[in-house]
Amino acid sequence: MNTFYPKIKDIVNASFLLKKIMNPTSLEHHIDLSTKYLSNVYLKREDLTPVRSYKIRGAFNKMNSLITKNGIVSCSAGNHAQGVAYSCNKLEIPGDIFMPKITTKQKIDKVKKFGGSFVNIFLEGNNFDESYDISKKYSLKHNKEFIHPFDDEKVIEGQATVGFEIIKQLNDKPLDYLFLPIGGGGLSAGVSSYISEVSPKTKIIGVEPLGAPSMYESFKQNKVVKLDTINTFVDGASVKRVGDLNYPICKKNLDDIILIDEGHVCSKIIEMYNENGMIIEPAGVLSLCALDIMKDEIKNKNIVSVISGGNSDVFRMTEIMERSLIYEGLKHYFKIEFPQRAGALKDFILTVLGKNDDIIYFRYTKIINKETGPVVIGIQTKNKDDIKLLITNMEKHGITYTKLTNISDL
Repeated sequence: MNTFYPKIKDIVNASFLLKKIMNPTSLEHHIDLSTKYLSNVYLKREDLTPVRSYKIRGAFNKMNSLITKNGIVSCSAGNHAQGVAYSCNKLEIPGDIFMPKITTKQKIDKVKKFGGSFVNIFLEGNNFDESYDISKKYSLKHNKEFIHPFDDEKVIEGQATVGFEIIKQLNDKPLDYLFLPIGGGGLSAGVSSYISEVSPKTKIIGVEPLGAPSMYESFKQNKVVKLDTINTFVDGASVKRVGDLNYPICKKNLDDIILIDEGHVCSKIIEMYNENGMIIEPAGVLSLCALDIMKDEIKNKNIVSVISGGNSDVFRMTEIMERSLIYEGLKHYFKIEFPQRAGALKDFILTVLGKNDDIIYFRYTKIINKETGPVVIGIQTKNKDDIKLLITNMEKHGITYTKLTNISDL
């Protein structure tokens, strides 16, 4: 059984090392969020590091400790890859970086930019776990050090410096609640190990996407488990299996884990951009979504939410808007049996649709030689409750329908 636990002195040493490449990220007292949640909300802005995520901390701390500088191999959905690439360039260490095929062009381009001539990129696997397996085999074949994105002692110590900075920046103010996003567990293990030592009364809450609850399920089964399938939309926090080093640390230190619907994530991204001008990636808003879930418990408390990254791709905004509207109950999709006759659509509009309803999608799924045929129809409403009248009208007119509630159904 591995008994690794980050030491305070090693975390402090890592924080001094990081000063070679970056300043501490800001801890901002957010007035609007504090008013909204009737508490003192502070945002730890890890989206403001040189690579726009906290991953640079663990990557640089690990790579600086290497005995040999002959070359490294790493794997990442994007943010760790950028931290490794940046470190390769600064330390002049050649690196082969593997990324899943689904990685956004924006993150790939950033890795190329930060790594320059020191980095080669390989797009392999359909998700992080597949890419990871391929990269590990490659590192063994070529006898190169593997820089794990989260399951590594030096990486965990580097991520823990986020906690070191938070306590220093609070300047003796008590920290009642700390919200940490969880992917593989490197950030949550590192930060929670430091905070639990220096601020033992702080409640530390982990936050995972609903579609990739690897730490949550591990907690339930009291062991590290590998999920069969995951939703990779929150790509920076979606892994099938958390780190073996990270799980026992998180199990010891986290008071709870909250799961966040991907639609909630999308709504929060839009809210933070529209109201605050902040561009935050899906994993980066998990800790903010948790404030909605725990708004009653956190009243009159001092809160820190870690904004883990800001590497958001503008080309994902269409999907983000779509998911948000579905989550907010303003966009709905149905599969219905539609009359195959002239004027059928007109009758549907006049007898079924409400005055605030718009058809935004309409397609026969299959033309058949029958009186009715299957149609997928998308309807956007002005108010959340308008859908009730629409469903009532369909039932009143004897329309057979199935509501499509998941993006995967569509």
